[in-house]
Amino acid sequence: ELLKISIKKKSYLVHRYLTKKRKKMIIYIHGFGGSGASSKAAIFKNELEEHKFIAPSLSYVPELAMDTLKELISSFMRYEKVYLIGSSLGGYYATYLADYFNIPAVVINPSINPKDTLRQYLGQNTNFYDNSLYEWNEKHIETLKKYEVKKIKPQLYFSLSQKGDELLNYMEGVIKYKDTKSIIENNGSHRFDGIERHIKTIIDFFKLE
Repeated sequence: ELLKISIKKKSYLVHRYLTKKRKKMIIYIHGFGGSGASSKAAIFKNELEEHKFIAPSLSYVPELAMDTLKELISSFMRYEKVYLIGSSLGGYYATYLADYFNIPAVVINPSINPKDTLRQYLGQNTNFYDNSLYEWNEKHIETLKKYEVKKIKPQLYFSLSQKGDELLNYMEGVIKYKDTKSIIENNGSHRFDGIERHIKTIIDFFKLE
């Protein structure tokens, strides 16, 4: 189901997966050039079918993406507890938002220094899911610096990393989240192979039962 929300007079479509009426909302934050219709979002949607779950398709522009997420979280927090799951750049965003709102976040192969790792994408890019074109520029990279959390609150985070991540240096995440609840696996990939194996642990971390 698609839910249309308006932020700063602009409309956005959010993939909305709501089942039972429970006062807990899980928000999945996709990575760079991704979509709320990604395969990982679908896995969480299926595995968390007993809970409220949404996966917004965010703008590639960091400030717009953050405005959307802040608006969603603020709206939901009026009525229910909110929990975040972020992958890659989504993990970077989730880290900032968890600190900002003081809410729990699961970060999966999180981006730690996107201002550096995303520099290789300067110029025109293609969205992985709808093949739309977009321009990634220096201003976007500069904006990312605003969302860095230099000192995290360990109790808010659950970090999952795979050493086989082909896009990011997994050790940066291990160091950043060294005092948090963590799972570090051999092999794997950037998308995090077999994430469904850890759904129960994520549910326990969020205390959803």
